[in-house]
Amino acid sequence: MSEHPLVAAVKPLADAMGAELLAPGRAEGDDVVLSWEGEEVLAVRLPQLSESLGRILAAMERRHGRPLAELDRKAKQEAVRLLEARGAFSVRHGVETVAGALGVSRFTIYNYLNRETALNREKAANDD
Repeated sequence: MSEHPLVAAVKPLADAMGAELLAPGRAEGDDVVLSWEGEEVLAVRLPQLSESLGRILAAMERRHGRPLAELDRKAKQEAVRLLEARGAFSVRHGVETVAGALGVSRFTIYNYLNRETALNREKAANDD
């Protein structure tokens, strides 16, 4: 695929998401075809949601500079909050996958999620 300006602009985002860039003629049903000045230039094949969770966890580890299981409790709770905001727990086996990455039990993940829900309710009540 030639290095069209649109390809150059989209490639870092596609790489971060784990998406595949294709020629527009290779696009299939769920692929997103991008045009530039009326010409189809590029097709983007988005990763499956389950693949994205692994990429998100790997990115979090890179950001922290160590395995997520080595984080302290507060950092793990923050990680769960961020993962929830990104939809990690809507993926099949998401709780189990995150628990494994954090080195905690599923029960602990549910406790972190319940804690966040309670804090949000308390904050909303105080804002009223």
